[in-house]
Amino acid sequence: MTTRIVELRRGILKKNDELAAELRHRYHAAGVLVLNLVSSPGTGKTTFLERTLRELRARGAWAAALVGDLETDNDARRLASSGAPVRQINTHGICHLDAEMIGKHLDNWQGVTLDDVDYLFIENVGNLVCPSSYDLGEKIRVALLSVTEGEDKPLKYPTLFNSADAAVITKIDLAAACEFNRDLALRNIREIRPGIRVFETSAKTGAGMEEWLEYLKESRSGNL
Repeated sequence: MTTRIVELRRGILKKNDELAAELRHRYHAAGVLVLNLVSSPGTGKTTFLERTLRELRARGAWAAALVGDLETDNDARRLASSGAPVRQINTHGICHLDAEMIGKHLDNWQGVTLDDVDYLFIENVGNLVCPSSYDLGEKIRVALLSVTEGEDKPLKYPTLFNSADAAVITKIDLAAACEFNRDLALRNIREIRPGIRVFETSAKTGAGMEEWLEYLKESRSGNL
């Protein structure tokens, strides 16, 4: 039984990787930079993305978002208030997005195509385990950690942080109140993923957002 489960899982991941490769080719042809945002529930991922979308729009960049949730379209409606085109993906109990889900939601999108946008953000389902195994064809995987979650998250969930291209610490304005140990958090992140780019941000105050936005700009330039 165990062998059968392992073989089934390998088959599922192989199919996902093949679809992800097709998506990656499609993204590159459209000249769009795709980012996959992964975090646990309550990290502030939606608030961070909402501010990112607003800031990019103010700078004349075009961005869109796909939002994964088990149920409801609450986060999608919040993000749509930024003026960016947003589509909801409800997984109905599945704890992650996969390449097939993404592929089904890239067309007929409020009159917008991939060729029309500079950035596509994928807000994954709130989970630090399952999304780590599923390639969505993204150029950049971002692991988000809130100061309210504690400094040891990277050690508890090493697969996500090891597979991430960048890490974002959110709600940095609450660090003192939460007695967040910044040095320890950075050390834990870099122990799992040496050399990873880390951004310390607050969507509320705007702290760290300029550095993040510059990173997006540089990454897109290198993606073309």
